[in-house]
Amino acid sequence: MTTERTADWAERAVAEAAALTDREAGRLSPEQQVLERIERARRRRPRIRESRVTLAHGAGGKATRTLVEGIFVEAFRNPTLETLDDAAVLCPGVDRLAFTTDSYVVSPLFFPGGDIGDLAVNGTVNDLAVSGARPLYLAAGFILEEGFPVADLQRITASMAAAARRAGVQVVTGDTKVVQRGKADGCYVNTAGVGLLERPVTLGAGHVRPGDAIIVSGPIGDHGVTVMLARGELDIEADLVSDTAPLHGLVAALLDAAPGVRLMRDATRGGVATVLNEIAQAAEVAVVVDEAMVPVRPAVTGACELLGIDPLYVACEGRFVAVVDGAQAEAAVTALRRHPLGQDASVIGHVAADPTGIVLLRTAFGGTRVVDLLVGDPLPRIC
Repeated sequence: MTTERTADWAERAVAEAAALTDREAGRLSPEQQVLERIERARRRRPRIRESRVTLAHGAGGKATRTLVEGIFVEAFRNPTLETLDDAAVLCPGVDRLAFTTDSYVVSPLFFPGGDIGDLAVNGTVNDLAVSGARPLYLAAGFILEEGFPVADLQRITASMAAAARRAGVQVVTGDTKVVQRGKADGCYVNTAGVGLLERPVTLGAGHVRPGDAIIVSGPIGDHGVTVMLARGELDIEADLVSDTAPLHGLVAALLDAAPGVRLMRDATRGGVATVLNEIAQAAEVAVVVDEAMVPVRPAVTGACELLGIDPLYVACEGRFVAVVDGAQAEAAVTALRRHPLGQDASVIGHVAADPTGIVLLRTAFGGTRVVDLLVGDPLPRIC
């Protein structure tokens, strides 16, 4: 019999823990009871119960996962898609290729440190890079609203062109659609990218092992907080710019220094916390993070404290998370810190055998808490 899973599965799992039988309660500690119920809930088949799509479905958390697995994976199921990696690895001939796509609806279109144009290029380049590929070619599609200023469109395309030159890629094909005034929000961009897997490495959750190190390539949360403040809806000032940047060079430096790289993910929607949960669940391991080792700029910490959100869930656009053989962690961090984009790289935790599928955070106060997937996103439309 198949049991359904919805976006509130973790909350329901915790509630169910209180209903364990006396026999189970005597066998397990309260913490083990909760973790066991969470693991049971996660094994349930996802299914969308909502009758309409909500903003939470695009936030990168639990609701997004339920949408992707319950609708798209069910409809298009195949072995390549089921890995749900940042890019699909294809072998049409003698060469291995990486192929990815992404869409950008950031608001506002222009923000300190970037805009929707270079964000679209860098985001797709980074999805290819963390798959181990050298980015080569991009496609770009534009959905424009009637009345959108031509000068803004020129500014966006100029930014994309400059970003493509910096990343060493070419935009080789594309498409444009225009919708009636009021039917869109100015400009949306979709990109797709192709890269070449030149190295004899295979990355993926199946290679993750207990004892591996968890590394983040730099301070987290810069992009999400920058975009939020650029909206002008909050009376908060901070000296921040987006971290949007192409990461292929930094990734190459890591792979050269540490052949024991197991997996990499760029920490966009849902932030580092979402990436770590995806790793823990896909690899069937536990991830243990030391809060004191997570690099966060004081301005990001301050803004998040005022808003009551955790920087671990705030999007980055120029940072990635890597799982590396623990014996090679020092060499990996040293190589990252030698690159301009990785000067603040840090080992933030390690992989453990149990409890499987769970991310645990050792707090600055000496306690430990579960870092779960969020249902929605406190900062929508940041990419």
